Amino acid sequence: MDKTEPGAQGEPSAQDTGSTNGQDELAMRLSDVARDLQRQEDPHDTLAGVVQAAIELIPGVEEGSISVVLGRREVRSQVPSGELPRAVDAVQNEVGQGPCLDAAFEQQTVRVTDMSREQRWPKFAARALEAGAASMLSFQLYVEGDNLGALNLYSSQPDAFDDESEHVGLLFASHAAIAYAAAQKQSGLQQAVTTRQLIGQAQGILMERHKITGDQAFALLVRHSQQDNIKLRELAERLVLSGELGVA
Repeated sequence: MDKTEPGAQGEPSAQDTGSTNGQDELAMRLSDVARDLQRQEDPHDTLAGVVQAAIELIPGVEEGSISVVLGRREVRSQVPSGELPRAVDAVQNEVGQGPCLDAAFEQQTVRVTDMSREQRWPKFAARALEAGAASMLSFQLYVEGDNLGALNLYSSQPDAFDDESEHVGLLFASHAAIAYAAAQKQSGLQQAVTTRQLIGQAQGILMERHKITGDQAFALLVRHSQQDNIKLRELAERLVLSGELGVA
């Protein structure tokens, strides 16, 4: 049996006659984007890739950002492609209303056809238009407890987004959400390994310094962590880097 050549994923079978050529271009492009995003190990890099790919792939998009809502209240702009997304996200945070918040909390997709005629969020719409956003499209990207994320897309022109924009955007957001979740999981695993390594190194330092057992060294770390009101990982890192544990 012949081995599969690298990069052959997504290729048609030997029996494919080519009768649907051209009809699945979008699916192939989305698959390529998903693979590229999943190669990113850092969640921040994944989000940056999401924004850039959305600008290139979704019809009508000029600018983009990820709006992260912390504690269901505070809106933060992540990986904005320019000043416009950063400014509009700041407006949403200040006035407490806008398409990002609705997309994150209530609806999966929110479209603003013409910001000058928008009535749903009067305070937001006036200031967003002043900042240069004539139309917007927002998709819910992820929900993690009280923290939510939405993909925000912008255009300086009214009526920039149509049904095709929504269709492509919804498919894209699904791929992006999966890639982001995978990157977060990988990042969490890496952080857990690093934490264990730091605590192990700190235990070794204390064992050598005080001639105590590993369990006694760990108990000493826990005690100082509680006394100093500092996370165990941070305390271990401080000891490893500076040799200082803190005041007993």
